Amino acid sequence: MPLNDDPDDALNETLTHTPYDGSSQPFTIGLKPLDPHEWIEIDGDLENYLAEKDRLYGALLEKVFVAEADTGEAQREILDALVAYLPERFPETYRRIGDAIEIPALGRRIALNAAETPPLRTASLLVPEDLILMRKGDNGWRLAAGSLCFPSSWSLTEKFGKPLHDIHEPVPGFGPGTRPAELIERMFDRLQGQAVERFNWSLQAGDALYHPISQRQRIDRATMQPSKFSEDEIAAQAFIRVERQTLRKLPKSQDILFTIRIYLNPLSMLGKHPERATLAASFAGQLAGLDQAQLDYKGLSADRDRLVAVLSQMAGAS
Repeated sequence: MPLNDDPDDALNETLTHTPYDGSSQPFTIGLKPLDPHEWIEIDGDLENYLAEKDRLYGALLEKVFVAEADTGEAQREILDALVAYLPERFPETYRRIGDAIEIPALGRRIALNAAETPPLRTASLLVPEDLILMRKGDNGWRLAAGSLCFPSSWSLTEKFGKPLHDIHEPVPGFGPGTRPAELIERMFDRLQGQAVERFNWSLQAGDALYHPISQRQRIDRATMQPSKFSEDEIAAQAFIRVERQTLRKLPKSQDILFTIRIYLNPLSMLGKHPERATLAASFAGQLAGLDQAQLDYKGLSADRDRLVAVLSQMAGAS
């Protein structure tokens, strides 16, 4: 569901993160240490995210929330961590009142001990991030629970219960048996007190936060290579979708919490940025450097050349 009809009325009014500037490279692991103080990012768009989560929980609960039966304690550990962190880090936004967290500016009160609501779902209604619980088993780390309201072209129900190497199978260069797959598994094993973060970018038509795609749809898209955009001006239709991902080990359960924050901005906003020449040139270079498998994965095979041309024009504008 698009959140705005006007592309200039962006969900995120600034380019908070620009991983296409060369600070991150597509299809690399790219993990960097994260200051625990900066674990969650809260801004003026919080209500937009929470309202969309409310809508999706009401309409598509089975598609956006999953949990193995024995993950309740780990879910509670996540909720407790957020309840401890948020009022201290963002006292102007969050307030702990008894068995609830209040967000006064939004008129929201989130009960922390509602028996009918899984703790992870409660936790998800505190923050704009999606929350994924990874658990170690005989076949490696698997997706054991998750609130995923804002998927970037994947399906929570398809990935539920699967180990990392199967989750990443569609990603070029990251499938089972590849060196990146082995490195990710090893990194999960070694993750202790240090939180880490990484970034991804993609391009989509429109500003829908809920952007799922099944594996069957991905295969069909790679085969047919349809355009995401009409013949009209592509810069007016394209949105930059940036994922900020964090990983941290939960000290009690020893599970890993994977958070995903989505930022959406019209591509046209890049043309108004004071560093548009540098950013657009770098973005064009990353797009131009994608191979066919990577283009198919991102769904950009039909549109890459048009997008590179638009970005190159932005880079050359005075």
